[in-house]
Amino acid sequence: MRLSIIAASLFSAFAALPALAADEPASAHTFTGNMSIVSDYRFRGISQTYKLPALQGGLDYSHASGVYVGTWLSNVSGNQYYNGASLEIDGYGGYKLPVGDFTFDVGGLYYYYPGAHYAVEAKTKYNNLEAYVGVSYKVVSFKYSHTLTNFFGVNKDTYGGVCQSTVVGGDGGDCFDADPGKSTGSGYFDLSANIPLTEKITLNTHVGHQKVKNYGKLDYTDWKLGATYDLNGWGLGAAIVGTNAKKGWYYACKISDGGSCKKTGENTLVLSVAKSF
Repeated sequence: MRLSIIAASLFSAFAALPALAADEPASAHTFTGNMSIVSDYRFRGISQTYKLPALQGGLDYSHASGVYVGTWLSNVSGNQYYNGASLEIDGYGGYKLPVGDFTFDVGGLYYYYPGAHYAVEAKTKYNNLEAYVGVSYKVVSFKYSHTLTNFFGVNKDTYGGVCQSTVVGGDGGDCFDADPGKSTGSGYFDLSANIPLTEKITLNTHVGHQKVKNYGKLDYTDWKLGATYDLNGWGLGAAIVGTNAKKGWYYACKISDGGSCKKTGENTLVLSVAKSF
């Protein structure tokens, strides 16, 4: 009987909520999530999964003031990120300021690869910290990212004296000095536009350029041209992704089979299925 009375009281209370809710202001806090499956995880045009599929997902929090934080995860290839868990975990935070049709964005992002390190005596890690600034105007956005650490572990221990690989057709005579210096201060320029074509179809375009400080042989430009289709809240995507990255620098080989290698910057078709919630 006591439970019935409590239930009746709760029902009466909830019945009155719509009238009260109409007078309450919208919450200043927003939580969102996302998940996706991609045929190849391409980061700035370069495959991170040995040109194989990836499962990805993230969580985000934003405040009405413009402050936001979030995290994002994806599997990566152990043939590229040695000795680790074959996992990438990103953490980021920043501030967005809308001004008319413009939105300004500033923040930082940390790329973490649990346990992973180069196969060198120094066991240099791939982890990377970047600061970024960006601006968007309607469907067009520009973003610049600046490394505050060595660029994904690129330094004299990992690239000093290294020559372009010949196993994928590179020029074996194109080599770095023994001590090229630090790669801190490398930068990535990103210009993108997502243009609605119909109520459900969006054209996705992108061009970017990666500069690696003191390691100019690793510089390259990447691009993307594709489209997404909204299928009842699910995003179905297809895009041609490509780069002009030198194949002798951007490649990966199976640890168990040194003769089986892939050029990770080659042009490819990437398919995706994504959902936000």
